[in-house]
Amino acid sequence: MFQFKQFNIQQDKCAMKVGTDGVLLGAWAPLHHNPYSILDIGAGTGLIALMLAQRSNAEQVDALEIDDDAYEQAVDNFESSPWSDRLFCYHAGLDEFMEEPEDEYDLIVSNPPFYTEDYTSGDEQRDTARFSASLPFEDLAEAASLLLSDVGIFAIILPFKEEDTFLALAKENELYPVKITRVKGTPTAETKRTLMAFSRDENPNTVIDELIIETSRHIYTKEYVALTQDFYLKM
Repeated sequence: MFQFKQFNIQQDKCAMKVGTDGVLLGAWAPLHHNPYSILDIGAGTGLIALMLAQRSNAEQVDALEIDDDAYEQAVDNFESSPWSDRLFCYHAGLDEFMEEPEDEYDLIVSNPPFYTEDYTSGDEQRDTARFSASLPFEDLAEAASLLLSDVGIFAIILPFKEEDTFLALAKENELYPVKITRVKGTPTAETKRTLMAFSRDENPNTVIDELIIETSRHIYTKEYVALTQDFYLKM
């Protein structure tokens, strides 16, 4: 079990455990537009949806998870949280969910599978959680375009090397970057991740900044502490 300040995450059934990427996205996703409804695509343990339920006053926080075990775990984590009345998990794939969209969402988030290389570990559940074949970027951009409300924001975390590819896909779907934060582990490390937020507005004034996680082993930057201190017990 992983303990956060206001909720716990059981993760024994999930292929992808609680990690920095999910916490970053859950803490970083923009909420300045006070979303009424939120959707997390590829919920895993339910971590990001739970973080957004804690951070927002959204009445409806939905999640989507295709894997049987991860779906069950997310539901359990939702039910044992303080926001169980606002959280709901759909057991479906994205293509299935898009066929009959119930609602539009003011915020859509996704921490999608990253590994685009043709590689499998032999563990089918882990591969589904990790490989972009199970949730292609094209489908994600299309889904966001279809399901986002007029004032909505779509936020995603990706490997930095995928940034240009996804920006182009988003543009094809008439989604434009509002904010981009590039993430480095330490000041001298290569940029590893990119956090991107999109809206339907063609806004030329994209805010671009950088986040460094730690200055040395377990010595976190004040920016990273400020971002995550509402969640991590020891921040």
